[in-house]
Amino acid sequence: MRLTARQLNRALLDRQLLLHRAPLTAEEGVRRATALQAQEPASPYLALWNRLEAFEPADLQAAFERRAVVKATLMRITLHAVHADDYPPFHAAMLPSLRAARLNDRRFKVGGRTIDDADAVLPGVLDFAVQPRTRPQMEAHLETRGETAGQQLWWAYRTFAPLHHAPTSGPWSFGARSAYVAAPRTLPQAEREASAAQLARRFLAGFGPATPLDLVQFTMLTRPVARAAFAALGTDLVEHEGPHGETVFDLAGATIPDEDAPAPPRLLPMWDLTLLAHADRSRIIPPEHRAHLIRRNGDVLPALLVDGRVAGVWRPVDGGIEATAFEPLADDDWAGLEAEARGLVAFLAGRDPQVYRRYGHWWGTLPAAEVRVLDG
Repeated sequence: MRLTARQLNRALLDRQLLLHRAPLTAEEGVRRATALQAQEPASPYLALWNRLEAFEPADLQAAFERRAVVKATLMRITLHAVHADDYPPFHAAMLPSLRAARLNDRRFKVGGRTIDDADAVLPGVLDFAVQPRTRPQMEAHLETRGETAGQQLWWAYRTFAPLHHAPTSGPWSFGARSAYVAAPRTLPQAEREASAAQLARRFLAGFGPATPLDLVQFTMLTRPVARAAFAALGTDLVEHEGPHGETVFDLAGATIPDEDAPAPPRLLPMWDLTLLAHADRSRIIPPEHRAHLIRRNGDVLPALLVDGRVAGVWRPVDGGIEATAFEPLADDDWAGLEAEARGLVAFLAGRDPQVYRRYGHWWGTLPAAEVRVLDG
C-alpha cells in the first residue's frame, strides 16, 4: 500500500487520540498513547486533557498513587509516564542504553569506581527503596554503607535502576523534591531478550506506521537493536510504501484513516511525544517551523496544532491563552483554537494557571507572527 504524507499524519493523530477525544480513563489513555513525556510534571496531565473526554486530573493523580501509571526514566534517557504493565519491558529494553549513559561517564568513574562496584551495591539500594526515598536519603544510605562517593552512585542509579518516581505534592503529583521507590517487578532474563520487540510493538501501536530509524529516534536504541526488534515481530508486521518510496512498517490489522479525516485544533503540552517520535518530523512539524518549536537546548514549546500540523505555540497569560501563529490561519481555525483555550483555562484554573511560566524567555526569540490572546 502506498501511503501519502497526509495519511501518515492522520494515522499518527488517530493512534495518539488526537482526532477525537476518547471516553477512556487516565490509565487506559496512557496505555493507548504508549507513553507520555513527563519531564515537566504538568505535561502528562495536559497530554491527557487533549486526548480524553471529560478528563479529570484526579483520575491521573490516583493512577500515579496506586502505581497503575508510573513515572520513570526510560526512552531517550528522560522521564516518561507509562502504564505499569509496559514499564518492565520498556525498562528492560532501555537498560543497556541507560546503564551506558551513566556507568561509562567520567562523572561516575571518579575515584576509580567500576561497573562491578555499582552492581554489587544496587540490591541493597533497591531494598532500601521499598519505601519512597528522597535523594538526600538515598545518598546518606549509601554513605552509611561505607560508599564514600554516594552522590556519584546515586546519580547513576536514579537513571538506570528499576525505580519509579513516587508522588510527592501538587499541583501535578510530582514536586520539585523528587522521591523514588523500587519497581515492584522486573523481567527475568529470558523475557528481557524479547523486550526490544515488545517496545517496538507498542511504539507502532501508538506512533505507527514507522521505520526502525523512527524507533531509534523515539528511544535512543542503537540501529542494529531497532532493526532486530522489528525483525523479531515477523508476520505481525506489514509493509507499506512511504511518500518518498521508503518502506514503512505497521502492525498487521492496524487501521489507517483517510487522509481527508478532519483533525481538530489542539493545544499540545511541552515535549508532546507526537512531535518527537519520528526521524522525519515533517509528518507533523512543517520544516520551516521546527527551529521555532524545538529550541537548541532541546526544549519543545507548547504547540498549536491546526489541521494536524504545528502552526505555532501557546502560553498562558493574564486573560487567557496567548497563541502565536507562525502562519496565516483561517477564521474557523482561530475559532477552534479559542474554544480549546477556554477549556484549557478552565482546566488549569484550580491547579496551575501559569503553567510552564519558567520557559517564558523563549517567546522573546520567536519570529514576527500573529499573536492573539484567546479569551479564557
